[in-house]
Amino acid sequence: MESKPLFTYHVVTHYIEDQSQPDQDRYAFSYTITIRNVGTVAATLQSRRWLITDANGKQSEVEGPGVVGKHPHILPNDTFTYTSGAVIETEVGVMQGFYLFEDNAGQQHQSDIPPFRLAIPNILH
Repeated sequence: MESKPLFTYHVVTHYIEDQSQPDQDRYAFSYTITIRNVGTVAATLQSRRWLITDANGKQSEVEGPGVVGKHPHILPNDTFTYTSGAVIETEVGVMQGFYLFEDNAGQQHQSDIPPFRLAIPNILH
């Protein structure tokens, strides 16, 4: 049986008040993602694709090589953490997407990132 990389994700989001302009429907958020390789094969993160949806249903897509200018090579039982950001037009939104990894044998593997919420503090109960 062939092994393939397997990843889990931990996401922490923060509202960035000093970069937001609520009167202009501009809400800035940071998100910190820790990627953990729980598989038995090392892999390099090649690209990512995000679908960002605000509370009005407006969607935007972001895709490109690596994350924050890096292509981390993540060994089994190792982690990689990075912080990036998103700006939406409402107080609440959702991000989801996937990373594309390549293992040492040159095989590509898509790893889905479950949806996570962007929300200003105390907006949701």
